[in-house]
Amino acid sequence: MLREEVAVSTRTLQWKCVESRIDSKRFYYARFVLSPLMKGQADTIGIAMRRALLGEIEGTCITHAKSEKIPHEYSTIVGIEESVHEILMNLKEIVLGSNLYGTCDASICVKGPGNITAKDIIAPPFVEIIDTTQHIASLTEPINLCIGLQIERNRGYHMKTPNNAQKGSYPIDAVFMPVRNTNHSIHSYGNEKNEMLFLEIWTNGSLTPKEALHEASRNLIDLFLPFLHAEEQDIDLEDNQRGVTLPFFTFHDGLTKLKKNEKALKSIFIDQPELPSRTYNCLKRSNIHTLLNLLNKSQEDLLKMKHFRIEDVKEIVTVLQKKHFVKNFPKNKLSI
Repeated sequence: MLREEVAVSTRTLQWKCVESRIDSKRFYYARFVLSPLMKGQADTIGIAMRRALLGEIEGTCITHAKSEKIPHEYSTIVGIEESVHEILMNLKEIVLGSNLYGTCDASICVKGPGNITAKDIIAPPFVEIIDTTQHIASLTEPINLCIGLQIERNRGYHMKTPNNAQKGSYPIDAVFMPVRNTNHSIHSYGNEKNEMLFLEIWTNGSLTPKEALHEASRNLIDLFLPFLHAEEQDIDLEDNQRGVTLPFFTFHDGLTKLKKNEKALKSIFIDQPELPSRTYNCLKRSNIHTLLNLLNKSQEDLLKMKHFRIEDVKEIVTVLQKKHFVKNFPKNKLSI
């Protein structure tokens, strides 16, 4: 009995791609297998991976269209075959890939007559248009059409909020999920004591299924890492119920000279100071992408973030000082 337990515990899991195909620029498919697993493990991994693939991977979308000449979303424009609403729906279907942090601007400026497609979008070099043939609008007369676009990188599905729309700016529902569908199946063998997990992944072309699988796996590991340090997170429940008042600390303190140059801060991304991966991922998930975003946060703001600890705040200060990004931090305000 003891030998059998040792043999099982030392098995090496192996995975491989058993099938892959590209149906179009916007439709990739692959099937992977993971084995050998003990009974029950395949379902545990399959359910977790499915949720991570659909909800934890970032994608890039057009989230706003801007034009002062368009009176409202449901209007029509002389010389354009589609209504404004139809144009916005076509913009929603455009698939983009990028390593963008936050948002950036793009535009469309075309003179008719002719068809406008995704290839007519003028975007920054770090934004890739996956399918340039995606139709946007048809101009039937020699008119000029100029539309400003906002491109954003995020995750999940964001429904537009009309209440936040400004004059001439129209929000667009954003499907940031590069994985369009995924499912898993289980094959039992060895008198049903062992299992093989089959995982199918369909993507929109901005990521290959293999890339999506790797990114989802990394994100899952990041989510579970705090449990490995659970003994460091012991909290007195009585103190927690009474509430703990944290001393206020803002990264603006002692930054009078640095703060004057906000352009420089905007161009320094949080991966440049080489922060610990756990801290970096916490900041990224909270949409903190640049040093300016970080320095605008107080200690209280940071500690409200999921899985963020006071040790992480101290680590950030230490790294920034060591790398000479920031000097003269008020260290005495960091203790709690």
